Amino acid sequence: MRLLGVKFRQHGKTYVFDCGELDCYLNEWVIVETEQGLALGWVALEPWEQDPETIQQEDLKKVVRKATKEDLEKAQQLKDLASKAKEACVELIRRYELPMKLVEVQPVFDGNRLIFYFTSESRVDFRRLVKELARRFRCRVEMRQIGVRNEAKMIGGIGSCGRELCCATFLKGFDPVSVRMAKDQNLSLNPQKLSGLCGRLMCCLAYEHQVYLDLRQRFPSCKKWVNTSKGVGKVKRLNVLMDKVIIETLEGEEVEVDLQEVLEVLPGKPKAEEKG
Repeated sequence: MRLLGVKFRQHGKTYVFDCGELDCYLNEWVIVETEQGLALGWVALEPWEQDPETIQQEDLKKVVRKATKEDLEKAQQLKDLASKAKEACVELIRRYELPMKLVEVQPVFDGNRLIFYFTSESRVDFRRLVKELARRFRCRVEMRQIGVRNEAKMIGGIGSCGRELCCATFLKGFDPVSVRMAKDQNLSLNPQKLSGLCGRLMCCLAYEHQVYLDLRQRFPSCKKWVNTSKGVGKVKRLNVLMDKVIIETLEGEEVEVDLQEVLEVLPGKPKAEEKG
């Protein structure tokens, strides 16, 4: 069986389709079958052979044909339609004072349906909005509520690192991100520094997290008492990338020692300290 990968959005997911004997090349426009009907996309992965037994063929859609000039012209018309629909929707949201923010409008390729993506912090009664949009554009209207992370993915932007948002460039999905990851990496817990444009914890906190967890296995835990070449002390902080351990000595002084200078981990607070 011959398969290929197709994209519908610049930074969206790559979907696999059965291309049969059709020869398609990278970045070539094609018409494919989807659950929503025919759709226009471009080849993101060139055809390859795969054993049919390794694929759930009932879920696999087909490439119908290569896109024609008429298909591309229709796509441009739908793009213009989406722009007009977005303007109209924003105006109606203001008029009806709805607690929602329109993110994007996506027309289905057959032109019979418009999908409106929006964000909201509460439930929205948009029945009147849908009715008016359907009347104006004479098609079926579908409203889809999305999260703020998906909003950032659709809109794009520049992160605090000075690069384009990861979600809008190469990330295909959103992995869970927690404050625990920032703590494990000894990062400042300042929300402004840890949050992305979406207002949620930055996805990049997860990139190196497993590396830190693996490195930390070689270190004593914080608050443990250790015996080092520079004396006995309690572990205050770790610098796993530099192989450094910061301890607080019995005299209350903070001392930085190399990991290899940690001679042993003590079972508890030294007895001399308890008597003193």
